[in-house]
Amino acid sequence: MSNTVTGHHREVRRPRDITRTQWLVLLGTTMGWALDGFSGSLYALVLGPAMSELLPHSGIRADASGVGLYGGLTVALFLAGWAVGGILFGVLADYFGRVRVLSAGVITYAVFTALAAFTDTWWQLGALRFVAGLGSGVEAPVGAALVAEVWRNRYRARACGVMMSGYAGGFFVAALAYEFLGGHGWRLMLGLAVAPAFLVWFIRRYVPEPPEIRTVIAARQARKAQGHTAPEDRFVLRRLLAPPFLSRTLVATTLATGSLIAFWSVSTWYPQIIRHAAAVDGLPSHTADSHVAVASMLFNAGGVLGYASWGFLADAVGRRKAFAVSFAVSTAGVVYLFPFQHGHAEFLLALPVVGFGLFGALSGTFVYGPELFPASVRATGLALSNSVGRLITASGPLVAGVIAVSWFDGDLGLATTCVAAVGLTAAIGLVFAPETRGADLPCDPLPAGPDQATAPAASHTTKEIHS
Repeated sequence: MSNTVTGHHREVRRPRDITRTQWLVLLGTTMGWALDGFSGSLYALVLGPAMSELLPHSGIRADASGVGLYGGLTVALFLAGWAVGGILFGVLADYFGRVRVLSAGVITYAVFTALAAFTDTWWQLGALRFVAGLGSGVEAPVGAALVAEVWRNRYRARACGVMMSGYAGGFFVAALAYEFLGGHGWRLMLGLAVAPAFLVWFIRRYVPEPPEIRTVIAARQARKAQGHTAPEDRFVLRRLLAPPFLSRTLVATTLATGSLIAFWSVSTWYPQIIRHAAAVDGLPSHTADSHVAVASMLFNAGGVLGYASWGFLADAVGRRKAFAVSFAVSTAGVVYLFPFQHGHAEFLLALPVVGFGLFGALSGTFVYGPELFPASVRATGLALSNSVGRLITASGPLVAGVIAVSWFDGDLGLATTCVAAVGLTAAIGLVFAPETRGADLPCDPLPAGPDQATAPAASHTTKEIHS
């Protein structure tokens, strides 16, 4: 790229050389992403009971097709909000810094997810899910940019992977909470989602703004004050959609879109598939809820491993091969599990494998994405690629619900398989993806001239966190 500087790390650092600041940033972003996953998973777990109660209040029959259609629509609204919020807050993070924007996003998704506990109709729930999605779109792109910019050493990919594992960890905790508290109703479960709001105190107190983005922001402000302009001052979205960044934006978007389509199709509907199977077997509702909770814990246990191990795998075999492994594992798991009738025990055995592959691919998009863009457009680049993916993905859960009724006589397993198969489009992006293993993060040009007040900050960046 003409306006970036890249190199290769040669120095080997030991874990004890990792700074306290790096650990605090990793802890704060991992907790934020975990609580985001906690809130999202709570909704997937209570989707069926919530729709069964709210649809009659909305004048709609609460049968399998109604729950599938309107439940899928509320998930679609959440993903649409996630996409819009991701781009909005991503741009703000590149202009005003990571930490304040991250805090605003956490409060938004926590408060509006919890407010959904007080809704009376499906459309009220859908509207609140959209607003909660606006805040949810912040955590992954801004958090991943923050971790990558602070962990500028040989452990960068592993740290990003550990941060991403927080999401699956949040899913696991949500399943555990559902096992013990699900009997108290879906409203209590959604009310628990206010918990992430308390994380903001930790983030604002202990998570610092990376010196690199401070340097970029200060340099931009200095040029504006002096009446000067540079290519880096063009609006970030315009820069990402033009050379030299366009090709990388397209690669990141294709990888994210395919991964997200497969993930959301499976994670939205497997609880309902298990619940339906329990009903066919004549099991009571509390037993069905327990089956769903245990299956969710296993799915997300595999997801935690897939998320956390992706950075280690990518460092060992390269980013491209790590993506190929995730795609192959998730494809094999989905093809085995969903098109065919299986007993509950087989679901429990296969879901961790499916989770490993699906979550691993998602982890890869946020480990790999920061390595494609410099700091001045990094958060927006991550947000744009994933938000486009989420806008496309927003139709996935809805389409699965519709085609289950229209094509497969209500069989959500076949419908989920068909929609998840669209996720294989990620392989197209993998063909054109550059290998970044061993390379430095791309950098913006250093401020020119002795009058630039940001030059000391640039050397501070190198001294504090660059190896």
